[in-house]
Amino acid sequence: MAAQNAVMRDAGASRPGAEREPGEAPARSLGLAALLAATADRHPERIALIDQPDKPSWCGRPAITWTFAAAREIAARLTAGLQALRLPPRSPVGLCMAGITESHLALLAIEQAGHLPCLLPVTWDEARLLQAVEAAQVQAVITQGQIGEDRPAERLCRVAARYFPLRFVAAFGPHVPDGVLGIDRLVLDHRADAAFGSAEVAGLVTFAGEETPRPVLRDGDGLTAATAQFLVPARIEPGDRIVSLLPPADLRGLVPGLAAALLAGATLESHPVFDSASLAATLARDVPTHLVAPGWMEPGLGRTEVPARLRSLVFVHRAPVRLSGRAPGRRGVTDVVVLDELALVAGRREAQDVALMLAAPERAGAGGLLQLRREPDGRLAVRGPAASARVLQRGIARNESVDEWTVSRFRATRLGGVATALEPA
Repeated sequence: MAAQNAVMRDAGASRPGAEREPGEAPARSLGLAALLAATADRHPERIALIDQPDKPSWCGRPAITWTFAAAREIAARLTAGLQALRLPPRSPVGLCMAGITESHLALLAIEQAGHLPCLLPVTWDEARLLQAVEAAQVQAVITQGQIGEDRPAERLCRVAARYFPLRFVAAFGPHVPDGVLGIDRLVLDHRADAAFGSAEVAGLVTFAGEETPRPVLRDGDGLTAATAQFLVPARIEPGDRIVSLLPPADLRGLVPGLAAALLAGATLESHPVFDSASLAATLARDVPTHLVAPGWMEPGLGRTEVPARLRSLVFVHRAPVRLSGRAPGRRGVTDVVVLDELALVAGRREAQDVALMLAAPERAGAGGLLQLRREPDGRLAVRGPAASARVLQRGIARNESVDEWTVSRFRATRLGGVATALEPA
């Protein structure tokens, strides 16, 4: 927790208006690659990333367990390959992959190469992907050849044919189409850079919007602050294991998954394809484990012995959502509620439950990483380092906040001082 508290202090110091000593240089934004490199320096043999055991059956790629040192080596090689493409600095680079370890390494490589990672859900169809890459002005995209019967690389090739500025499509094999860069070859052809983790961070783009994808930019400090705000109630310690069932394609999957693992120095094991036997075997291992799952799975997991084997459960909810079906006061459970891609609210049920904070935002406190308030029309507003998100319009980041407060489109339905739902206003 000491490391997390230090990050929280640093993130808080980066808020607009924070005071610096005369002559003091602005702090460099802390990115995910820097977090990986820091743990690799101190604990090179600690396990960083683990693949789902049955990955070869649906992905055609081997299941790999990566130490922090090995993960840094391969991410650095990927970085060198991306830099060889000669894209302009801070170019938007799409990442459209399932939550396999290669996707996490590719995200770190995009960041380290000085570009702007744009997370594209691999489940999106061609039309929605085209809307997203046009909105974010994506110039290159990294994907994979196979997910079961699906062929994401082929789909992205069709998108590139319809959007001329998308100059490069690169993919992990197998089934890499003609004209697509094979990333496995990039790894073999390039050497790792010893300075991995030292690059200036451009930020990260995720997409909001139910009908038309809206790119939302969050800088490195904002992502770190959002992650630290989650880690406080989640209580994930160095060397613990996070098992995530959520895709790393937006804040709900990224913050309690890869970002939390790197900031805490923990291990991340992703299960992008749900298989009950594979998950049961994973959770049977005697390792301090935190399971990250979508909120709708709570009733089913509650009927099993899984919760008793875990250090904690993290249920992630995306607004609009009903909260009345949760087990109130259940120990060892952290809830995360994501308000579009603006911010996430996290709380531990036996301590500071999100249902209490959303019903009475003043419970979240007046300072810290995230502040909440209720507008006169009932909508929730957010501000603070953990909510420093801006909408991208034609490549330009536009701040939609008023007096540093950004108003969401959701308001809480309350009953007896508890929020039972978040609904569109």
